Parts: sequence; structure tokens; C-alpha cells
Amino acid sequence: MVLLAAAVCTKAGKAIVSRQFVEMTRTRVEGLLAAFPKLMGMGKQHTFVETESVRYVYQPLEKLYMVLITTKNSNILEDLETLRLFSRVIPEYCRVLEEGEISDHCFDLIFAFDEIVALGYRENVNLAQIRTFTEMDSHEEKVFRAVRETQEREAKAEMRRKAKELQQVRRDAERSGKKVPAFGGFGSAGMSSMSSGSIITDTIIEPEKPKMAPVPVRPTGSSKALKLGARGKEVDNFVDKLRGEGETIMSNTGKRPSLASNVLPPPVNVESVHMRVEEKISLTCGRDGGLQNMELLGMITLRVTDDKVGRIRLMVNNYDKKGVQLQTHPNVDKKLFTSDSVIGLKNPEKSFPLNNDVGVLKWRLQSTDEALIPLTINCWPSESATGCDVNIEYELQEESLELNDVVIAIPIPSGVGAPVCRRATQRLLPRQRVTFVSIRNYCDIQVAKVTHVEGDAPVKFSLETSFLVDKYEIL
Repeated sequence: MVLLAAAVCTKAGKAIVSRQFVEMTRTRVEGLLAAFPKLMGMGKQHTFVETESVRYVYQPLEKLYMVLITTKNSNILEDLETLRLFSRVIPEYCRVLEEGEISDHCFDLIFAFDEIVALGYRENVNLAQIRTFTEMDSHEEKVFRAVRETQEREAKAEMRRKAKELQQVRRDAERSGKKVPAFGGFGSAGMSSMSSGSIITDTIIEPEKPKMAPVPVRPTGSSKALKLGARGKEVDNFVDKLRGEGETIMSNTGKRPSLASNVLPPPVNVESVHMRVEEKISLTCGRDGGLQNMELLGMITLRVTDDKVGRIRLMVNNYDKKGVQLQTHPNVDKKLFTSDSVIGLKNPEKSFPLNNDVGVLKWRLQSTDEALIPLTINCWPSESATGCDVNIEYELQEESLELNDVVIAIPIPSGVGAPVCRRATQRLLPRQRVTFVSIRNYCDIQVAKVTHVEGDAPVKFSLETSFLVDKYEIL
């Protein structure tokens, strides 16, 4: 199945929202949609109509049409199934199926369409997964906002406390007949002329040098960005102990650095033909074992910077035995890849785009088999006289991997005091998470050789490999 475009149009063929999944000009899309109503016969019950070049698969939506434009050699059964999913997505974002409502939510619909189809091919997703992907719910963002709100409340409380202390100093000075100390930009005469009933609000101006007892102020230096119960003094003491033992504590300000940028060195010698083999894993499992969901997405991205090596072919070694699903770019010769594991363009006379990152091959692995978990985490809590002891057992099941910067984040409930760490450093997070990076990929798929199309002469190339964590949670 090759899906060219998906559109919502009026019965007259006017496009309200359209998403192209291959290279198509706006004029071409508008022309195809304008011709669509003229091709439908009156009184027929068919849900598709064909021309010499394309096929229209459609479904009425009250006064509108949901239309898929596909190639004529696509599978009509798969087209109809994809059409039903598109038709179910629209009511998720639009309360009424009218032109104005569709236009108001056009970007939401386009984002949802992109989750259904990629590079012209249907993705194996359902309606619930599409809703989850488009929401882009970020756990780190929620934690950051909670920490920032807590800091703002503490700053306001500190400001009110200082205001009360300054007001008390002024009152004591008036009772003793001493000169009222000057505050901010007001002179001492200005302050002394104020009535005793004046109130200092939250928006006071800081004193220049008031003669008063020093007020302990909470340090504003670097602290942990993600932590629970940050208002407790015991947690602050625990963080200070970690910093004193030489542990690096992340700052709660600024952008969180990428794990890959910390561990994986940037490529030094980048050739005219450069490739990146990237994999990201999303995993959720129980703390007592049991894999709830695991999804791994991988891609080989090609970048050519010299037109002399634009007409090339990539020899791929695929030793994976886990059952990944491979998918090539629509412009790649699929038969050549299936028979010889060689990535080359369908038209060998053409060159790969220059100075652009092109995804030539992607793969996906989705499973609930516990044997495929790369790093297993088990928790063993036990009651003790001093509280609760928790032993964390972790094991690298995939021995071919080499994990770097492994972080096991353990939640600490608010008000329980500072934890005691015997062997490992715990980070204070509201949800138990695991992060790591690896310079070896999980699925054994690599580019072994690059050759010219003509003559099969070898071409020098550079390669980056990375395996990162998108989500790795123990619930």
C-alpha cells in the first residue's frame, strides 16, 4: 500500500485540510480533489473510484468527504481499514463535522494523520495510541513545572517574612526613639515621616544595609532539578551530603542536557558519505517483573555532501533474530533490498539528495516478551526497625550491549526523611525511571559497505551508532 495523500474536502471537491505523504505539489493535490466529485456516479454504493493513475477511497462525513488518494496497485482491503481509522480520528478533535470546525483543528488533524501513515505506508497503531502520541505528555516537564511552582511559593513566603522583619525593625526603632534606618531608594527622612500605621506589602524594596540580625536565606546555587519533597530540610541535607561525597547534582535551571551529548563523543572524521544508526526504546514493566509494553524504533539516516559519491548503494548486514519489522524509503528499490540486503534508489541514474539527512531504512520491534528486556530491574522492599529497606537488583540481559551513564531513579515519598544509600546513589524523582546510552545498537543491523552504482568500487564512509532511552519506567 502506497498512500499518496489524505484529505477532508467538501462535496464540491474543495480541500479543507490535506496531508501529502509523498512529494506532491499543491496544484496537483487540488486538481485531484477537484476531479474527485465528477468521478462519483449517482446512486452507486461503492466507496472507491479509480482513474488511469490513482485511486480514490472515500467515506461520507455528513456534508464532507474523508478521501484517501492511493496508487492503483495498493491493497483495497488495507485502504478501507486505513480509511476507517482516519474517519474515527476526526471526531476525536472536531465536535461537529463542519468546514469551520475542521479548519479550526487542522493542525491537530495533520499531527494525527502523521501518526497513522509514514512515508506513504500505514503504521501499526490504534486510536488510543494516536491520542497518546499527539498529546506529547512529558513527565519531565510536569516535574519541572512542579519544582518551579514550589520555588516561586517559597520565594514569596521568604519575601513576606522579610517584610515582617523589616516592619518590626522600624517599629522597634520608633519605640526606642532611634533613627529609623533607610530602606531602598527612600531617604531616612522620608521613612521617618511615614505614619506608624503604614504597611509594607510583598512588593517592598530591599533595604540598603539595615542593622538587624542576619536572616538565613536558602541558597540559590545549583541543586537537583528533579526532586520530590524539596521543601524539607532533611532532603536538602541529603543532597548536600551527596555533593560533599563528590556526586554531581544536576541544576534545576536551564535546559536539561541530552544523555547522548554527555556520553557519546561527536564524530571527528566525517566523510562525504555519513550515516547514523539510531535506536530509541520505550519500555514499561512492573517492579516485580512482567513486561507491560516494549517498543523499539530504529533508523538509518544517510547524508551525502559530495555529488561525486551521490550514486551509491549501501550493503546492510541484518543479523537480528528478535523479529523486527523493516521498512525502506519509497524511493528505495525494495526488491533489491529484499533479495540482497542492498539499499539503492529505484532509478540508479539518480543521486541521493545532497546535504540532507535522508532516512533510507527504518525498523520497529514491539513485544511483551520478558526475554527481550535489555536491562531488568527488580525491587525487594522489606520492613525494618528503622523504616523500610529496599534492595534494587538489576541485570544486563543483552550481553552484546555496553550501557553508559546508567541512572536508576528511585522515588522518595514526601515527609519520610532523607534516605540512606549504602551502595548506589539515589536521585529524588517522583517516578522510578531508568536512563542509559549505548554506542552499540540493540538490533544487530549495521551498514557493512558502501559502493558506487557503476563498477561496485568501494566508497569511504563514516558511521555513528547510538541506542537511547525514550521512556524506561518501572511501575
